[in-house]
Amino acid sequence: MIYCLEDERNIRELIVYTLESSGFHAAGFSNSVDFFAAVANEKPELVLLDIMLPKENGLTILKKLKDSMVTKDIPVIMVTAKGSEFDKVTGLDMGADDYIPKPFGMMEFIARVRAVLRRSAVKENDTDLTYKTLAIKTDRHQVLAGDEQVTLTLKEFELLKYLIENQDIVLTRNQILGHVWGYDFDGETRTVDVHIRTLRQKLGEHGKYVETVRGVGYRIGG
Repeated sequence: MIYCLEDERNIRELIVYTLESSGFHAAGFSNSVDFFAAVANEKPELVLLDIMLPKENGLTILKKLKDSMVTKDIPVIMVTAKGSEFDKVTGLDMGADDYIPKPFGMMEFIARVRAVLRRSAVKENDTDLTYKTLAIKTDRHQVLAGDEQVTLTLKEFELLKYLIENQDIVLTRNQILGHVWGYDFDGETRTVDVHIRTLRQKLGEHGKYVETVRGVGYRIGG
């Protein structure tokens, strides 16, 4: 089940119709009260969340979802007309898995929904990854920078994991986009740059290991 929290009726109904036509089960909500009541009864696989909502905005709702032990692992896509970089970075930094500014094409929209659902199904294994002072405990979904545990969003975790798995190799933005997000659309490599920046910030002094290779992409090591 996919939940769509969108106060504009026409957009909400179009999103739900498109999802159902693509084989998903979906339900739409116009306010946070009805939305959280539904979440209490049935935990969705994915939440599509607008920012500009009456009474309680989408970022506040996102924070509530990510602060709760029950709902923190539900993937969230921000679907909103607020397309500035600040709003995008804020949403991603708070734990959103993707950010789709309106207006958008329905084929791309469905592709992104499928990509997030694929990537959110994190496969646990017993392999620990390390690079110098960075360590990833994949079975516990935990990252250590030196002696400090670092809290990352799902996409930041997968990005760091992908870089360390391929340490000393320069990965292009398109390679990263395809592996971590599961899609490759023209102009969307900016998403990678935004996540690299927030990842470095969260790693603090250890973020220096994530190197920019000008005109190509990123790498750890080398």
